[in-house]
Amino acid sequence: MISQRLIFAFRSSTRCWRHPIAFVEARKRGGWRCFSTPVCSRGSPVMEEILARVVAPLPTYETRDKAPPPPESNSLEFMHFYKSLDTEDKLSLLTKLSQDFGVDHKSVSELAVKLLDTQIRDLATILQAEDRLRYSLIPRYRQLLSHISRVEGGVKFLVDLRTDLLEIISSKASDSPQIRDLNSTLKSLLSEWFSVGLLKLERITWQSPCDILQKISQYEAVHPVRNWTDLKRRVGPYRRCYAFTHAAMPGEPLVVLHVALTEEISNNIQGIVREFSTLDAEEDVNKINAAVFYSISSTQAGLQGVELGNYLIKRVVRELQSEFPHMCQFSSLSPIPGFTSWLQGLLNQCRKEGRGLELLSEQEWREVEQATDCAPGMAAMDALRKLIGTGEWMRSERLSLLLEPVLMRLCAWYLYGEKRRGYALNPVANFHLQNGATMWRLNWHADTSPRGMANSCGIMVNYRYFLSETSHNSALYLQNKVITASEQVLSLVSQFQKNSKL
Repeated sequence: MISQRLIFAFRSSTRCWRHPIAFVEARKRGGWRCFSTPVCSRGSPVMEEILARVVAPLPTYETRDKAPPPPESNSLEFMHFYKSLDTEDKLSLLTKLSQDFGVDHKSVSELAVKLLDTQIRDLATILQAEDRLRYSLIPRYRQLLSHISRVEGGVKFLVDLRTDLLEIISSKASDSPQIRDLNSTLKSLLSEWFSVGLLKLERITWQSPCDILQKISQYEAVHPVRNWTDLKRRVGPYRRCYAFTHAAMPGEPLVVLHVALTEEISNNIQGIVREFSTLDAEEDVNKINAAVFYSISSTQAGLQGVELGNYLIKRVVRELQSEFPHMCQFSSLSPIPGFTSWLQGLLNQCRKEGRGLELLSEQEWREVEQATDCAPGMAAMDALRKLIGTGEWMRSERLSLLLEPVLMRLCAWYLYGEKRRGYALNPVANFHLQNGATMWRLNWHADTSPRGMANSCGIMVNYRYFLSETSHNSALYLQNKVITASEQVLSLVSQFQKNSKL
C-alpha cells in the first residue's frame, strides 16, 4: 500500500510543474530522503515510479499464455493511489497512463509490414501473422484494467474511473487521442463484463432491503421521488419496479425500470405518480391490460454507452407476459427533454433572421396578438417567447387552447424531423426507436409539473412496443434511419410542414 508521504509528495510535485524545480521524495535503501529534481509538464517522478511498478510489461507473443499474473497488490496500490488524488492530479495520471503505457506503435508498424509480406505464403502463416498483429494492438494498460476487475471493489472502481474519463472528454479538459483510446478500451471491457448473461433481474418491492429502496429513490432521474409514501406507491399494487444487478457490484442497481399496470395506455404522468387510492389495494387482474414504462434510469455514469436499458425492457416484458399471459399492450410514457430549449433556440434564430412569422399561420399570429394584447410582428413573437419561457400560458385556458395545436405540431416535428447524423435528435426518442418501438402518441398536458413544463411544455409521448414488429422497426431505423410512427404523429408532422414555411 502507498504511504501518505508518497501521496503528499506526488501532489506537491504536480502542483509545482510550472516551476523548474520540484521537491520529490524517493525511496532509498536507508529510508526516505528529500532531493530536488527537474520536473517536466507531462508528469512527475513519483507518478512514473508508481505506474512503472503497477503496469506490468505486456508478455511476448510466445509467452502470452504462460506469463504469471502480477500480484494483487499492484491493483490495490493503483486503486488506493488514484482515489487519493484530486481532479487535476487524476487527469495527470490518466494522461500519463494512456500516453506512456498504451500500444507500441513501432512494433505494430513492423508487424503490419510482415503481414503484407506473408500474403503470398500459406494460410496458416497468414493467420499467425494476423494474430501477432492483433496481439500487438493491445494497450499495455489493458492488463492493469483487467487485473483490477478481479479484486474486491475493482469493477466499481473502473466504472467510476470511466465516469472521470467521460467528464474529462465532455469538459474538454484534455483533447488527447490517447485519453479517448483509454476510454474506448475501458468501455469495451465493461461491455464484456456487463453483458446481459451476467446480469441479474431483480424485482424491487416494499420488502426489499432498505438501502436498495433508498438507492432506487436517489437514482430516480425522470420523476423524482418525493417521500417514502411516494416510493411505497411506486413499488406497490399496480406498479412494478425492476433493476439489473451484477455480482461484482452487490447492492448497486445498475439500471432501474418503473412500470405502471393499467387498463389502457396512460396519456399523462399525474395519474401514475400522484395517484394513491390503490396504495394498499389488492390487484384485480381484470384491470391490468397494459404495461406502461414510465421511467428508466441508468444509475452509473461510467456505464454510458454500455447497452443495458434495451435488454432490461425486453426482460421485463417477458416477466410481465409470464405473470399476465393476457397482456398485449406495452408502451412507454416518455418525457421529451430538450423540446422547450430547442423551440426557444428556433424562435431566437427565426427572430434574428426575420423569419419568425413563418412558424405560425397568419390566423394563429392574430390570435396570439389578441390574447397577449401586443402589436403585430416581432412584438407578438417576443410575447410568444416569453409565454413559453415562463409557462404563464398554462394559467390561461384561452392561451392553452390557442397554443395546443401549435406546440403539438412543433413537438411532433422536433421528435420526428430533427436529426443528428440521420437519427432522432432527442435522446429518449433515439433510445426507444433503436429498440424497435413505434412513435405512437403525443399527449397534451401530460406532465404539468414545473419540470415537465420547463422541459417540454407539459407534452409527453408514448413509444409503443408492438412485439411482433420491434425487430423489423429496429433494423429499419438503425440501417435506413427510418422512423416508424403512427397516423397521429404523421398528421401532426404534416400540419407542421403545412403551417410552418421553414
